[in-house]
Amino acid sequence: MKTIGVLTSGGDAPGMNAAIRAVVRTGLANGLRVMGIQRGYNGIINGEIFEMTSSSVSDIIQRGGTILRTARSEEFRTEEGRKKAYNVLKVFGIEGLVVIGGDGSFTGAMKLSNEHGVKVVGIPGTIDNDLAYTDYTIGFDTAVNTVLDAINKLRDTSTSHERVSIVEVMGRRCGDIALYAGLAGGAESIIIPEQPYDFNELCRTIIESKAKGKMHSLILLAEGVGGAEDLAKKIEEITGIETRATKLGHIQRGGSPTAFDRILASKMGARAVELLMEGKSQRVIGIRDGKIIDMDIVEALSMKKKSDDYMYELAKILSF
Repeated sequence: MKTIGVLTSGGDAPGMNAAIRAVVRTGLANGLRVMGIQRGYNGIINGEIFEMTSSSVSDIIQRGGTILRTARSEEFRTEEGRKKAYNVLKVFGIEGLVVIGGDGSFTGAMKLSNEHGVKVVGIPGTIDNDLAYTDYTIGFDTAVNTVLDAINKLRDTSTSHERVSIVEVMGRRCGDIALYAGLAGGAESIIIPEQPYDFNELCRTIIESKAKGKMHSLILLAEGVGGAEDLAKKIEEITGIETRATKLGHIQRGGSPTAFDRILASKMGARAVELLMEGKSQRVIGIRDGKIIDMDIVEALSMKKKSDDYMYELAKILSF
């Protein structure tokens, strides 16, 4: 293998730049040409491809987002679109592809490989932490810390006004951001898609906390459950306690990646290049029990994400 390509696809995540940097510099250190592909799979189809050097990735490890940009491609979802992409890869001599993204990005890579024989390796770049085969995805730790910072600030104003604060966070169908940030931030209640909750019990907890002298109550709500505004109105109506909703939105995607995400991304990026050099394909990189692993992409995508029941119960115990 002489030439590889790297792209970022789907939602951006802090640490993607660190992964790109690792791919480029590991590739160059092993005598490979590394081509950067802008705007994901759209960029392949449109030929937005350029050769990267060591200086191309200088001073980016601390930056959020992705220097390669990202986009979703409806055309690539079609067989015709993937054939066009393959022909463009051939023009640029790209034999192997590192795809940094989530489950949708991995599915696209798998189809490209199955249909046209392109060697592909996936790196999990998504703040949602919704891929079951790996303990952590790139960007998750940073997103949790961003939410935690917001919680700390909201506590100040919530205490001053003796109100309930509901913080709605990202995660799609996965409640990990809410769960981790809720435990770290001392939330009174955490509402996630994986765990049932009783609205009446929630209101009772808020009322009892107020009676015990608590100056405020903090609720972490995962977006996959429902809207914070509606919940706030219902809680205030039942409890009579002023309740405000805050939807953090895309602020969770931005910011300088934490040390954990930078290190994780660097290790994963290097390993992805090593796999391509070994002739491997249709593999995805992950981390389990602190060790970098790789596994078959089909097997990885078929695994079902499980909620951490122990962490959820612990958060409830510690909130009293």
